[in-house]
Amino acid sequence: MSSHYLDIATTPSVAAAQTRYNGKARPAAEGSGGHDKLGPNEVAFIQSMEGFYLGTVSETGWPYIQYRGGAPGFLRVLAADRIGFADFAGNRQYLTTGNLNANQKVALFLMDYANRARLKVLGHATIVDPNDDEVLARVLTVPDYRAKVERLVEIRVEAFDWNCSRHIMPRFSATDVAAALAVRDQRIAELTAEIERLRGSHTS
Repeated sequence: MSSHYLDIATTPSVAAAQTRYNGKARPAAEGSGGHDKLGPNEVAFIQSMEGFYLGTVSETGWPYIQYRGGAPGFLRVLAADRIGFADFAGNRQYLTTGNLNANQKVALFLMDYANRARLKVLGHATIVDPNDDEVLARVLTVPDYRAKVERLVEIRVEAFDWNCSRHIMPRFSATDVAAALAVRDQRIAELTAEIERLRGSHTS
């Protein structure tokens, strides 16, 4: 687990819970300032996502979690400490957008059910008007996606952490299943052709 992630997440009340259930609180890490840098594994994982969960907090302290989905790669890695995505019109409630206007702190939960992997990210999100940054808009806009981009969301990564795979039940998308069936069907076709060839050579 990232020590910086725990530095952010370990509040006094969390430390009190650690003391109660573990017998002691986690000691603060030394020299863990700054923010985490995404490595090759994180970059590949993030850009393979078809969706993720985004947590924000309102001015009244209530958390809100929203699902964001799209084609693989719609969540882009912009730099070793920055990710972003294009945001479209939804149910017109603007709960996430409103929360971000008051509090930029976000939590992302990225799940790969098929491979039983999950990545947690803490960061600060900035909403950008597409007309104000045409370069960023081009980078984050998914080609041929039939929806108007209302805003861009750029997130500076503060910390991330990989969770263990325990209790993650494997689930597979229709795309995953179709790919697996295509491999099976190809193998069946190859074996069928081989059987026919052997039959032909046996009778000749």
